[in-house]
Amino acid sequence: MQGKICLGGTFNPIHLGHLLCARAAAEAAGADGVVLFPAGSPAHKPNDPDLASAQDRLEMCRLAVAGIPGFSVDDREVRRPGPTFTIHTVRELKAEGWNPVTWLIGGDMLNILPSWHQADALLSEARFLIMVRPGAELAWPSLPPAYQALRQNVVRVPRIEISATEIRSRVQAGLPIDFLTMPAVCRYIADHRLYQAKP
Repeated sequence: MQGKICLGGTFNPIHLGHLLCARAAAEAAGADGVVLFPAGSPAHKPNDPDLASAQDRLEMCRLAVAGIPGFSVDDREVRRPGPTFTIHTVRELKAEGWNPVTWLIGGDMLNILPSWHQADALLSEARFLIMVRPGAELAWPSLPPAYQALRQNVVRVPRIEISATEIRSRVQAGLPIDFLTMPAVCRYIADHRLYQAKP
């Protein structure tokens, strides 16, 4: 496989787990690199009070990968109005000459992939790559027949016990977040007072 793979998400905030697993998946797939697509208005989190603004999350992604070979950030989902749907991004990329569009998701997302917007069309228009951590089990028996072919698209990635939820909780508690995300992202969160405890 050549070309880059796509990784979408809220990145609230982006952390080292995202980057380490994405790089491992790209290497396993023989891809040239990873493009991050921060979601503008995540359809599955319409009223999340802990969600930083789209511009803040975009800027943190840019800071996180600045100067790192093989990583880049695409801001189209932040610029696009309305809820963010992956199918729209995939179709835009195909119109720009991406073939195939390879979309990277975690094993937890595979289990709910059939509920995504226009999921069946998305399955036919994008190539999904599934990241699986050691010991994780995928719910293949519960997935519709059309999704069973994704079994051949599983790549193993390291078990990285870092989560955006943990980072936000530590910020709210006044605890340091060094070593969980890039230093530039730590500074951005502090400078912009993101994820602070509500008064």
